[in-house]
Amino acid sequence: MREALKDLVRYWRLYLLTLVLGIGGSFQLGMQVSIMASPAEHIQSFVNQTWLGRYEVPVSDSTNMLIWSFIVSVFSLGGWVGAIHSGSLSVTYGRKKALLFNNIVALVAAVLMVFSPMAKSFEMILLGRFLYGYNAGLGWNIQLMYLGESSPKKLRGFLTITITVFNNLGKVMGQIVGIKELMGTDDMWPWLMALGGLPAILQFVTLLFFPEAPRYLYIDKGDTEGCKKALHWLWQEDDVQMEMDDMGKERASMQGQNVKTIWDVLTSRCVRWQLLVLVIPCAGVQFCGFNAIYFYAFDIFREAGVAEDKMHYLSIGIGTTDLLTITLCVSTIPTLPADIFLQAWRPSAYVISGSINWLSLFLIGMFFPFIVDGLGQFCFLIFVAYCLFSAAFVLYFLPETKGKSTVEIMEDFNKLNYKNRGTDTEKADFVMATKF
Repeated sequence: MREALKDLVRYWRLYLLTLVLGIGGSFQLGMQVSIMASPAEHIQSFVNQTWLGRYEVPVSDSTNMLIWSFIVSVFSLGGWVGAIHSGSLSVTYGRKKALLFNNIVALVAAVLMVFSPMAKSFEMILLGRFLYGYNAGLGWNIQLMYLGESSPKKLRGFLTITITVFNNLGKVMGQIVGIKELMGTDDMWPWLMALGGLPAILQFVTLLFFPEAPRYLYIDKGDTEGCKKALHWLWQEDDVQMEMDDMGKERASMQGQNVKTIWDVLTSRCVRWQLLVLVIPCAGVQFCGFNAIYFYAFDIFREAGVAEDKMHYLSIGIGTTDLLTITLCVSTIPTLPADIFLQAWRPSAYVISGSINWLSLFLIGMFFPFIVDGLGQFCFLIFVAYCLFSAAFVLYFLPETKGKSTVEIMEDFNKLNYKNRGTDTEKADFVMATKF
């Protein structure tokens, strides 16, 4: 307990950075996922009125459902594009500048939401949702990189898994502000949809006072002094030589090596099992169905026979339960994505993970309403197969990562990557830093 208190005092600036990154990153994502359930009927009514004003006929129920499904799911397409750009932007301009740019994207989306009723354009809502998705896809990946590259080994797992805590906190906040007593009304829904601008402003202003990620400064940019200053400022430690030596080992293999691209990650034997771990239990997690609940909570409640006036509060209860469960997991489960790839492979690996994650979310957002219509109260049975398969994969194939450095974790994975072969086969191909 005493040691934990010492760490809390010593690393208070690092914890503050975690808060700033979370508010403008995964918190934003969670809020945008859950905030759509409350104004659904108001937005669909707005679409109908806009359609009637343009074409002098009301929109058909099937067309209205299709437009609404696309408003929900276009967020995922934006997230996919953002995830694709997270690799090149974060390496070329740095983690910090990429996030500052990302906040401007969210502010543009908020403006589009506010002015969409005045312009009588549901297309502005579609564009705004796409930009919010871009902000979330880019922000999620860079938040993981920034935290992992700013944290000491003993705190890296704990701090990077806070991304999930902030995500669920954002979901609960979106559900709370969306109740009819606050902003879930016919005249307030544009402002509700524009709330994503507030976390963007907060992160943009506060992030200016924090340094760039230390590992990025040293390994990617070769800025030794800048890295030391960042470590001293964030960790409040005078002796950071051990961390510098650890980063030096990664940077030593950088000379004369080719860029590690998405194709390299997909085809190289030396990261084969890391990629499977990133894809199956991490990127494919959308197929457990939890975000389907947030996207279409009210449709699910109606199928279950829940009274209309109870739906808002029941959704808050579900979100709060999810948040408490995730918070409990933080103290017992180490994170995976930030630990299982070395610096050279990390950006491209995150692009692959993000692409699968967001495209899966798009499919769920687009087709789940039709699944509900077809299966009714049994609609979630389709997600059981993924949950069982993912659990079995983690149980039998995932090596322990807690308390280990990235290099040590790589050595454990090599026992799977080079099973029945010598481990020297592709070591020359395993670079430690990346430049685009």
